[in-house]
Amino acid sequence: MSSFEPPTETLKAVTFDLDGLMFNTEELYQEVGGAILARRGKEFTGELMDKMMGRKSNVALALMIEHHQLDATPEQLAAETAEIFGGMLHGRLAPMPGLLDLLAALEAAGIPKGIATSSGRAFVERAAAAAPVRGDGAVPLLGGDADLEQVGHLRDGSAEPGFVGMR
Repeated sequence: MSSFEPPTETLKAVTFDLDGLMFNTEELYQEVGGAILARRGKEFTGELMDKMMGRKSNVALALMIEHHQLDATPEQLAAETAEIFGGMLHGRLAPMPGLLDLLAALEAAGIPKGIATSSGRAFVERAAAAAPVRGDGAVPLLGGDADLEQVGHLRDGSAEPGFVGMR
């Protein structure tokens, strides 16, 4: 028996994190990181993954470079990442179990939804196109987008809590 007690207040809105909560991107990122490092005779460890998780791409890739003392720039690794990851999306990107049912229930209840992520808008659009969540009412508002820089970020490059769009 669960000790969970539902809240007494009605939900006003729900915010989702994109990576690992909505989509299976974390496992794909691990494969991409592994492929990039394997090309250089290095290993993508859990320790490195923990350092990189939730960071904007340029920050995460700089951490990878520093961790393994790679002779590359974040921009070079970002281009490799886009190439490898892009090839995986259509065949492998999937919504996490229960996501579509939850989104449908929130939509039916008229509860606004939003997405908070350190990923850029281009990636969110690709993810939405590769998995059947478009039309669910979620409004991507992203930590990685330049037009939101004035909203602010934590020093580590991740989105500040509470910075989301709702509909």
